[in-house]
Amino acid sequence: MTKTIIVGGYGPGISNAVAERFGKEGFTVAIVARNADRLAAGVKSLQAKGVRAEAFVADLSQPDQIRSLIPNVRAKLGPISVLQWTAYSNLAGDLTTATTAEIRGCFDVAIAGLHAAIQESLPDLRAQKGAILVTNGGLGFFDPQVDKGGVLGNVMGLSMANSAKHKLVRLLAEKLRPDGVYVGEVVVTDIVKGTAFDPGNGKLEASTIAGKFWDLYQARKDTHAVI
Repeated sequence: MTKTIIVGGYGPGISNAVAERFGKEGFTVAIVARNADRLAAGVKSLQAKGVRAEAFVADLSQPDQIRSLIPNVRAKLGPISVLQWTAYSNLAGDLTTATTAEIRGCFDVAIAGLHAAIQESLPDLRAQKGAILVTNGGLGFFDPQVDKGGVLGNVMGLSMANSAKHKLVRLLAEKLRPDGVYVGEVVVTDIVKGTAFDPGNGKLEASTIAGKFWDLYQARKDTHAVI
């Protein structure tokens, strides 16, 4: 049976590279984002490379939409073997001026949305001995220099969300290990070429990160890798 991966937060960069890598390994790929035009272009590009891909439009900050999304993917592509989450929000850059809605927005995508997707996918993931793979960022590290960078870079909300997401991964890795479900994250500590954070001097290749996800998925041992 062909395995299915959901790539949440699809766009150029890491998520596209993950879709390509897992598609190359024989997975059917469900790419998810709010922008229908971006998804259509993504499906066309992936299919041109021999990947079976389908687009699903959803706002990943809205748990109700996610709880409808997962059954739709299952009905069209079969049981979910891997849930991969790259979606994020860059709201609340300055905590001294951010609104309560902006603070919530950071966690709506990073935590609430991811949590809803995991819960809805769990029956499949347990049955398939599947995996949850999360893209995270080094801004969430507890380190004075990292904190300074979060302030100077005006990414304070994202930094907080990354810290929370790291804890979510570790807790669920422990909780789901007896069920045979692997949970892991790749923590990105530099600028990735071709992403929204790249001003033109990105050093990391998205394909390298996708390869790290594949390695974690295959080994199913470490809960995170730093790159």
